[in-house]
Amino acid sequence: MRTRARWRDVAQTAVQPFARRIDRDALVPEQVIDALRVAGAFASGFPETLGGPSGSAADPVVAALDHGAMHEAMGRASASVQGLLNVHHMGGSAVARWGNATQKDRWVPQLCSGSLLCGIAITEPDVGSDIAAVKTMAKATGGGFEITGEKAWITCGAAADLFVLVAASDGGPVALLLPKTTPGLHICPIDDMLGCRGYMMARLVLDGVWLPGDHVLGRSGFGTSHVAATGLESGRYNLGWGCVGLADAALGVAMDHVKTREQFGQPIGEFQLVQRLIATMMTDIHAARVMCESAGVARGQKALHATKEATMAKYFASQMVNRVARDAQQLLGAQGIGPDTPMAMYFRDARVMEVIEGTTQVLETMIARYGYAETMG
Repeated sequence: MRTRARWRDVAQTAVQPFARRIDRDALVPEQVIDALRVAGAFASGFPETLGGPSGSAADPVVAALDHGAMHEAMGRASASVQGLLNVHHMGGSAVARWGNATQKDRWVPQLCSGSLLCGIAITEPDVGSDIAAVKTMAKATGGGFEITGEKAWITCGAAADLFVLVAASDGGPVALLLPKTTPGLHICPIDDMLGCRGYMMARLVLDGVWLPGDHVLGRSGFGTSHVAATGLESGRYNLGWGCVGLADAALGVAMDHVKTREQFGQPIGEFQLVQRLIATMMTDIHAARVMCESAGVARGQKALHATKEATMAKYFASQMVNRVARDAQQLLGAQGIGPDTPMAMYFRDARVMEVIEGTTQVLETMIARYGYAETMG
């Protein structure tokens, strides 16, 4: 696919050379973000009518697969950069789907251009996957909402210009558009992450933040069932592809190593036990890619099972990348655990994937429930 090759070229030239620096500095340089803007990475996934890729409306399935190919390419180059784009598209997809005409006109063109970076603020110190239990409170007052509470582990929270914030209210869960410049919002960066250090994680402390009523996204009461669900479905689809790219990067390093590393008079790639590991990794990656492609087709068709497909793809791919990273690291031996090495970074980044956008165990519950619902009646 020509688009797949283009995204891989963008990732290799504009992102991959900075991957180790991003990991060390826990920051995606503005130079990388500028290159992504020029390449149209931030616009990917948005409807063409709102500023998304030209021609994407003609074939939504191809558009969904192209969007996945972009996330795969970025995941291969830098899991941190893929995460930045992921949360941008999570928040942005919610705005594009549930925003009114005025909100779309104000925000979406800037999101498509990348002049504004978007994040999504759901998780709290005591609330993870149970998003209906958020404690951040939005109290109706003065024609708007006064918001008090705290959000935790917000990916790109230290860099985003606009957040889709989910809060509780007397009318049920509500989603609001929260600019980072809003008085009363305090952004507290989180340092020393295990992996994906360039996620630029942060806590958001909301101390009497006030937002006007026109910042409500969708309707009050629909904050989790509709708005947050749209963002999470997008995130799981994108992350599944990102895991495929990250696993492929780890496999590539392992392949180069086993073809050149000699022991007992021959390359270790000639040993059957090594070939078994390589074969298993290749098959695992292929299976995850096929699952992501299936999810992309369903997504483009707006099929009823699209959410299930995206959830299953993320569930499988996030476990797959951990298996691949572990086996690839094993094949490299000491060279896979040394300081400031690609494989050590891949191993740490892979570990994050089973936690974000729904833990493996939470997704197991969701997938089973999708199955129950399909067999009822």
